[in-house]
Amino acid sequence: MILEKQIAGLNEGALKRFVLRARRLAGLRGTVNVLLTSSSAVRSLNLRFRRQNKTTDVLSFPVTPSISESRNRAKLAGEVAISADIALKNSFRLGHPAAQEVKILALHGILHLAGFDHERDNGEMARKEVELRRALGLPAGLIERVEAEKVQRKRVQPAGTRSSKARRGIKRATAARRMA
Repeated sequence: MILEKQIAGLNEGALKRFVLRARRLAGLRGTVNVLLTSSSAVRSLNLRFRRQNKTTDVLSFPVTPSISESRNRAKLAGEVAISADIALKNSFRLGHPAAQEVKILALHGILHLAGFDHERDNGEMARKEVELRRALGLPAGLIERVEAEKVQRKRVQPAGTRSSKARRGIKRATAARRMA
């Protein structure tokens, strides 16, 4: 555990215990290293390893050691980098402690290390995250929140802010009616 940024109510021991429980529940073998750092540091990691020049809340870096490495040292499952800045913002917005938000992000990262990929798995990771967050006593998981926010944005979207594709469709339908 490397806590470059401090979060109220969270110390290295508490985070270590949580990560151990989450790792076991996720069925992940090996050690998980966690870096709690600034948004700019996470942005730098995102650019370096994923070629995306933007900040994000959590990054996961799975490790696939060679056979000789796994015999000689304890197995490392991977590493998780968490933006303390984003965790703090999310916790205020969602009304729960920042320490809890860091745990939600750590769980999300651990699931990625365990091989889950919410962008390609038809909801498998989301279901697993819901199951594990309940077992760990956490509020709504990361994937759940993102999906809920998408639905909320669609409901609240005023008529004047339709997408350009939707506006083009409306214009075509109107022009077609005029021609008929």
